[in-house]
Amino acid sequence: MKRIAKFHKVSFNQFKEAWTDTFGPTEEPAIAETYKKIELPKRATAGSAGYDFYAPCTIKIGPQETVKIPTGIRVEMEENWVLKCYPRSGLGFKYRLQLNNTVGIIDSDYFYSDNEGHIFTKLTNDTNEDKTVVIPEGTGFMQGIFVEYGITVDDDVKSVRNGGFGSTTA
Repeated sequence: MKRIAKFHKVSFNQFKEAWTDTFGPTEEPAIAETYKKIELPKRATAGSAGYDFYAPCTIKIGPQETVKIPTGIRVEMEENWVLKCYPRSGLGFKYRLQLNNTVGIIDSDYFYSDNEGHIFTKLTNDTNEDKTVVIPEGTGFMQGIFVEYGITVDDDVKSVRNGGFGSTTA
């Protein structure tokens, strides 16, 4: 098995900025307590492909609602690898919980962005059974799988990323 990546927490300042942007003004001690509890993603079993990301707080999503979640996590990985993020299988099956972009793609160069490569996710409860989803703090809600990729023989891209969503488009 290739060992090609390492998860890290983003800095407290980056997390505080993202938390405030997402949830509005919050007392710094409350943000610090949440930050302290952030757990790095890990696999549940030796045979698991996915690394579970854990909810930094209790998340409640009503039918047809969406929530953005700052995970507090960044990932350093070798070139030619990508982290693909999906909802945990059980949440998708039970509640039709979906990532808004269907599959989150975390490129290796995202780690070096101004926002420290902070991984966010946006979840939608797409239930057609009127179910509310409650994800308790510390519970796995998303899984990331590392995938190696190739490029075309005539690829000569030299540009450098700085940012997340939309940062690589002209």
